[in-house]
Amino acid sequence: MAKTSLESLFSIKGLTVAITGGGGILCSEMAKAFGDLGCKVAVLDLIPEAAERAAKAIRDNGGEAVAVGCDVLKRDSVMAAADKVVSAFGKVDVLVNGAGGNKKDATTSPEMSFFDLPDSAFRWVFELNCVGTILPSQVFGKKMAERKAGQIINVSSMSAFRPLTKVSAYSAAKAAISNFTQWLAVHMAQEYSPTIRVNAIAPGFFLTEQNRFLLTEKDTGKLTARGQKVIDHTPAGKFGKPFDLVGGLVWLMSPSAEFVTGVVVPIDGGFAAYSGV
Repeated sequence: MAKTSLESLFSIKGLTVAITGGGGILCSEMAKAFGDLGCKVAVLDLIPEAAERAAKAIRDNGGEAVAVGCDVLKRDSVMAAADKVVSAFGKVDVLVNGAGGNKKDATTSPEMSFFDLPDSAFRWVFELNCVGTILPSQVFGKKMAERKAGQIINVSSMSAFRPLTKVSAYSAAKAAISNFTQWLAVHMAQEYSPTIRVNAIAPGFFLTEQNRFLLTEKDTGKLTARGQKVIDHTPAGKFGKPFDLVGGLVWLMSPSAEFVTGVVVPIDGGFAAYSGV
């Protein structure tokens, strides 16, 4: 195969990408990479200022980007956001469902037993991750179905492979996302077009605002006992960096993965492969 053909096989230049949670630590890095690789990027976030910071960074580097305020738990908000993206760029080729996370109130600890977890906190985490993936998939997926083309990429977790202690709501929600990814891949291909693909990535351990309190000491920045366990069970011997997620996403988005749908790709430094022995 000619070099030019290989280069185009892995190119995502010209794609229009909408990414929810795009103002966050991990997703803003994804959004910037998409911009650098020639995509038109719509940065969707509950906090408009965060979305604009990420979009501005893309534009300042010569890319095309718009910031769109979006509450992924409100259908009207998602529909309005989708209309703004289409108005700006004409279409949406790829939806990355990046909005999600955990919160301390939904995490068990010596001070908070599972039996006393507030249902409001549990619902918040489950709905943000699971419902916050399903609603955008419905809204943007309908537009893809009308065009008979498009891609949806969800964000699962190591918690979906093996439930992690302390984070019951988060683990349950991410397991649901993995299952939903497979279901939606089949549904979109069979009911609308086999060229519509749905996949997911499953990040390993990355330091974010949602999990930093579990993995590092607030005052010293040193690893907690849990953080040390994570490193000990990650063959790569470190936490991931936001940019580590980009390669897998680019592959899934590119023509080289046109026969790939319904998969959940671990990007975890080997965590899922290690039995501990």
